[in-house]
Amino acid sequence: MTDCLAVLQSLYRPRLLVSAARFGLEHYRRGPALRRLLGTDVAPAPRAALERLRALEAEQDADRRARAASYSPARHVEILIALMAEARLVARATSRPPAPAPRRPEMRPAAARRDAGQPKASGMEALRRAT
Repeated sequence: MTDCLAVLQSLYRPRLLVSAARFGLEHYRRGPALRRLLGTDVAPAPRAALERLRALEAEQDADRRARAASYSPARHVEILIALMAEARLVARATSRPPAPAPRRPEMRPAAARRDAGQPKASGMEALRRAT
């Protein structure tokens, strides 16, 4: 695990901020959010974004603790949402190998698919027979 991820796991923030950030995770869009928060044209790699977001969040938390007039809870939650999402991306990239390709179902003739299931209750092969 990365040092930055270990630091994130040891963070303590008020429950209200964390729960608000968790609700926002499902609506997180990486490109627009990182461009707005970091002031860049292109979203950086997840690790680089995580480092920069961590610094931004530390500034916001210092303002919150100092009760600074410039502190914005909405911006703090926005940074926490991005921080959580980027941490998930980094954790996924470092923890598991790529998933194997899905197996395709085998192709069988229609008659074989029909007969492979349950037995017919009527005992007849088809409801109507063409003779």
